[in-house]
Amino acid sequence: MTLVGPHRDDLRFLVNAHDMARFGSRGQQRTAALALRLAEATLIAGKKGDAPLLLLDDIMSELDEQRRAYLAHTLAQYEQIFLTTGDLGLVPAPLRDNARLIRVEGGRFM
Repeated sequence: MTLVGPHRDDLRFLVNAHDMARFGSRGQQRTAALALRLAEATLIAGKKGDAPLLLLDDIMSELDEQRRAYLAHTLAQYEQIFLTTGDLGLVPAPLRDNARLIRVEGGRFM
């Protein structure tokens, strides 16, 4: 059993001394969580010499267009990403156009 770490909410993100968990919008909270995960991925890639597989579940839904575009640009450096979305229109074209799309409908891959 692990007693500390990001999965235990032991981390606080402060912006101008304000706790993001209490005062941040959903988009700001999601951006902070993504920044942490991407920093972890960068650290792992630096230590192992190989980028990790990223599993990202519906990350675009609460981000504004500018944040989605920046994230798509950042994700372009990774070789393998599994990204889920309920709205393909939220995934910026550069990321979407270079992806292999798998549609799941009624519990079946289409």
